[in-house]
Amino acid sequence: MWKSGLKWMFLIIGTIIGAGYASGRELWQFFGNESGLAILLFSMLFTLCCFVILSISFEKQTAHYLPVLQVLVGKKLSYLYDGMIFIYLFTTTVVMLAGSGATLEAFHFPNWWGIVVIIIPIILVFIRDIDGVLSLNSFILPLLIVGLLSVLLTFSIHEKLSFIPDISKQRNWTAAFTFTALNILPLVAVLGAVGNQMKSKGEVWIASLGSGLILGAISYIYNNSLIQISDEVLLYEIPLFAILRHYPYIMFVFITILLWLAIFTTAVSGTLGLVTRMRNRIDAPLWILAVFILIAMIPLTKIGFSTLIEYLYPLYGLLNLYILSSLIVYPVINRYKMGQK
Repeated sequence: MWKSGLKWMFLIIGTIIGAGYASGRELWQFFGNESGLAILLFSMLFTLCCFVILSISFEKQTAHYLPVLQVLVGKKLSYLYDGMIFIYLFTTTVVMLAGSGATLEAFHFPNWWGIVVIIIPIILVFIRDIDGVLSLNSFILPLLIVGLLSVLLTFSIHEKLSFIPDISKQRNWTAAFTFTALNILPLVAVLGAVGNQMKSKGEVWIASLGSGLILGAISYIYNNSLIQISDEVLLYEIPLFAILRHYPYIMFVFITILLWLAIFTTAVSGTLGLVTRMRNRIDAPLWILAVFILIAMIPLTKIGFSTLIEYLYPLYGLLNLYILSSLIVYPVINRYKMGQK
């Protein structure tokens, strides 16, 4: 149970920690100053959402996300959200590809090199079907979490930063709802694809609590670090590089590799949601479907990494508030229905 629960936990974290999150751009877009309470609320809401989505996936033994949507928003609205999820996964995976290009540009390589370097391994992962994705996350995510936390904590200690927020200044608490909502659709898409592989409800608890606690802690420490260099964040396409500006070059290389791995795992998760939904209609191996999807994404990567995040992410955050509210009230409504029976 523990091993499987951790497997789903890493799948959740790998879905969330991508180009936008690991680079710091996404966190800075939503949080920033006076956001300690917002991040605490996000951690709690995120845990609840993961628990509800995983519970529905487990009970329905789902192989793709549509049955989960039908439970949450009803059959009529589920078709609207089905289209929205598909477009969301497509565009955010484009963000990951663009992020890979931006990462290699930091080393003065052409942007298209970074895009090719990420597309080929994604296709290779899907040769082993869903098992390839799960094995990848179980290997990469522990390294990514430890590496990112090490850098942020080292920076915090070096700068003598306080981890205690000013309770009287927490005006940005509402950002918790839009930031959580932003991450709902990929969670529904990815977790809906693995319901038929879960064996017990204990796995749901481990994955939900573990991912909520880890992401909440990383988000708080990361945001706290970015606040200290707020004047310099605007000068960098990837804010994490602003934190690393005084570090030795070898550390810069190490973190760039970790950042690319974060981008890669989220690109894989986004592609997983897309190809499992497509396989419901097109009988083909996942890797074949992945090839067609990724080729179609390449032209859109020209838009630019930070531009995509700046405009797409807040828009989806607002659109997803309805499904977030459905997830929050689902336990109450479900308990009421059970009582009626």
